[in-house]
Amino acid sequence: MEGRQRATLGVSVTFFTLASIFVALRFISRIFVVRRIGLHDWLMLVAWVTNFGFSFSLFFAVQKGLGLHSSDIRPEDEGALNKANYAFTVLYNPALMAVKTSILVFYLTLTRNQKVFRYANYVTLFVVNAAGLALTLVNVFQCSPIGAAFHADSRHANCTDIVTLYLSSSPVNIITDIVILLLPMPLLTKMRLPCKQKIILVITFSFGFFVAVVDVVRIAFLQRAAISRSLEVKSIHIQNAGALDFSWYASLSFMWSVVEVNLSIICGCVPSLKPLVTRLVPKLIRDGSGTSTTSPQGFSAVDPGVAVPSPAASPGSLEPPTPSPSGNEGDKGLQNHVGSVSAGRHVSRDSETMDILEFLGHPPTGPLDTEGGTHTSTSYPPDITFFDFVNMKKPASMVKLNNRESIAPIAMTTLLFFLWGFAYGLLDILNSQFQSIVHLDTWHSLGLHGAYFGGYLLGPLLVGRPVLKIWGFKATFITGLCIYACGTLIFWPSAVLTSTTAFIVSNVIVGFGLAVLETAANPFIALCGPLENSEIRLNISQGVQAVGSVLSPVLAKRVLFKDVRSVASLVDVQWTYLGIALFDVLLAVAFYYLPIPEASDEDLQELANRRREDNMTKVIGIPVVWLTLGLGIWSQFFYVAGQEVLSSSITRFIEATRPDSSLGAFDFLTIGHSVFAVGRFLAAFAQWFLKPRWILMVSYIGMIVFAILCMKTTGTSAIVMVMLVYLFESGAFSIIFAISLRGTGRHTKSAAVFMTMAISGGTFFPFAKYAAYLAHGDSYSFCVLVALFCAGAIFPIYLNFVPAVKKQVDPVPNEYLRRHRRRSRAPVNPMHREKDNPSLGGVLSRPRDLVSSPDHLPDLQLPEEIHQNSLDNAVLSAAKSSSTESSRINSISPRNSGSKHRSSARGDDIS
Repeated sequence: MEGRQRATLGVSVTFFTLASIFVALRFISRIFVVRRIGLHDWLMLVAWVTNFGFSFSLFFAVQKGLGLHSSDIRPEDEGALNKANYAFTVLYNPALMAVKTSILVFYLTLTRNQKVFRYANYVTLFVVNAAGLALTLVNVFQCSPIGAAFHADSRHANCTDIVTLYLSSSPVNIITDIVILLLPMPLLTKMRLPCKQKIILVITFSFGFFVAVVDVVRIAFLQRAAISRSLEVKSIHIQNAGALDFSWYASLSFMWSVVEVNLSIICGCVPSLKPLVTRLVPKLIRDGSGTSTTSPQGFSAVDPGVAVPSPAASPGSLEPPTPSPSGNEGDKGLQNHVGSVSAGRHVSRDSETMDILEFLGHPPTGPLDTEGGTHTSTSYPPDITFFDFVNMKKPASMVKLNNRESIAPIAMTTLLFFLWGFAYGLLDILNSQFQSIVHLDTWHSLGLHGAYFGGYLLGPLLVGRPVLKIWGFKATFITGLCIYACGTLIFWPSAVLTSTTAFIVSNVIVGFGLAVLETAANPFIALCGPLENSEIRLNISQGVQAVGSVLSPVLAKRVLFKDVRSVASLVDVQWTYLGIALFDVLLAVAFYYLPIPEASDEDLQELANRRREDNMTKVIGIPVVWLTLGLGIWSQFFYVAGQEVLSSSITRFIEATRPDSSLGAFDFLTIGHSVFAVGRFLAAFAQWFLKPRWILMVSYIGMIVFAILCMKTTGTSAIVMVMLVYLFESGAFSIIFAISLRGTGRHTKSAAVFMTMAISGGTFFPFAKYAAYLAHGDSYSFCVLVALFCAGAIFPIYLNFVPAVKKQVDPVPNEYLRRHRRRSRAPVNPMHREKDNPSLGGVLSRPRDLVSSPDHLPDLQLPEEIHQNSLDNAVLSAAKSSSTESSRINSISPRNSGSKHRSSARGDDIS
């Protein structure tokens, strides 16, 4: 063998042999140890059969010249090589689909009552099979006519390049690999297990990580093949046509495809081998050095100090507790449980969570299968510990946190703000690069920009609201991050195929995911801590987001996309997006385990009820709180529209205004974004001295005035006016959002959804400004910006000139739900909150004595306190009655008898 043939064949045969051995061991374990074969076993057998044809086609192709240069392949072998390549490409997706389906069906048998886990499995199953079927059909019909794929001479055929197909389908494989790897982790990390079994379980389910790594390596070789041949998309064919040298460049990519499929089979078989390992090498699984014993309470000792219920003690078992057979080594340490249940509490078998380790490896003592007949106890000894990073204190409600307590969760959430600022900056640069490579006109470029903001119109309502209302802020963070990660990976097929449609879909999904993320992030920052500082916190977090939008374009323009001038170099950018996607997934996992505070609708309503009179005052027949929310949505819509109108046209404006400047349009744009970021921090600082509604009014006045001046000035002056527009518009978003949410009570989460949807204003109006530019020039087109800011300015006018609104939106000191504290016996002078809000300015101008005496808003007694007080009162009443009765008896008793009683009473008092 010559060229790359030896390496390709050697690695492929080795991994196929290993996969075959693991499948054989799996069936030995299931037939002779577990004594039952499940659906996931049959699916794995189907996967191996498909893999046999898939791998054999590669072996045959290597014998016919795969791995050689085209000039070295014998003419009589070209037809057979093409047929082998065709079979290989067609069988790749069915083999992977069967393996992943087997693993997911296996996951479904792990638990009975984990609804979210099961729903996630079903969704992943659907994606795996739908994508697998679609990609299989694409590979079957890769040539038109189909027979062109088999013939050595098919010059008039229209074929899609295999390397292109593989690269464009890579996101689906990576996404499903990561999902399959992470799906069981929430269940595993809740289990109470001895140390060795804990390690074994995590290692068993983490083998899928190697599949993801191999998939990335395979993509790297695919990309190298694409770039090495300088592929021009839609002009490459499967045949070995001269300079394309397909057999040479594709051989290593095909080899890694075989490694991926066979390694997937190996990883899918590993969990099912535990019964066999337990039977053959029991010491490998056993914790401790003693033999299994049973305590009188029905607990078998796994190792000193750790006790777990034996199967015989299970409430679902009909047999009396008996000691475990000494010969059954596999029973040791397998009776541990998932979830937190009280000791001694019994529940029905249908509501149990099946023990994963017992499911994996418990050899049955009767005809029952471990999947269907496993009995688990619902009681557990208290000394079995969680994984260290799961056993965390449940955080308090976010509306009960003071400023110091809110710092940590706000810092974690602010990382999300930086993330979507970074993403927005990357997309902006990438859109312009994509536009130049595929020669899009300005209208299509604005369409890409609008597609991103179109996701804000759909994401909050379709996904953000139901997730936020049902599962809370943490679940919404995780959902948004995962959708965003999928959108970044979908960039790959759009880059490989240079498809404008695919690129628009990628932008929509990225915007959709970030919209879901923002649905929770903005209200989280506004609510996490005293409400008097909502605008300050949100402006600081939004300032960090603006810093991300400054750094990412600079990094993209100067480093990441510096040499992106062709389709091949555009494909090379995918590694940046792979890194972003993996970071999103890791961040989602971190948020799953972090103690993120939540806010229930009841807490939000209780907080709003403290200012019910101010919130429910009617203006033009409408409660002021809802009128404020409606006008806030209105203002947010037009503010974001104006912001995006300026952002989408700033480059063209600067090039027309200062064509001879030493600084380019990108440099001025970076300066503008930097001014915008600094402006948000300045707005946060100003709110220590000024009321938020005053700052919002000044911001809108500045936006309108300097937008008008942009129309009336030229040269450097015009550029300075644009920079001042950036400065004045910087703090408006956060103030509008925080003020609009104030007082909405149990409807706060729904209000946040509509406020986030208002960001979709950036979708439509850039088209209007470009039309005005075409009709009357760039300076005149700024009238669209002036009109948008004037429409949004209705809101600050309403806030500052309607007295009832001032009382409703102005924050008061220490406006948060205090947790219960034991009251001091020392008398506290009660302080009543002034309804007219005595604050004259910002936070620092509010009366500090209110802050120093945080009990000016009354604490509500807890139910147990009310009950205890009633008991104490009853005891005191009974004591008084007893004392009265005793005095009456003493008054009619003889003197000496009374003396005895008094002596006895004094003795009781002393005792």
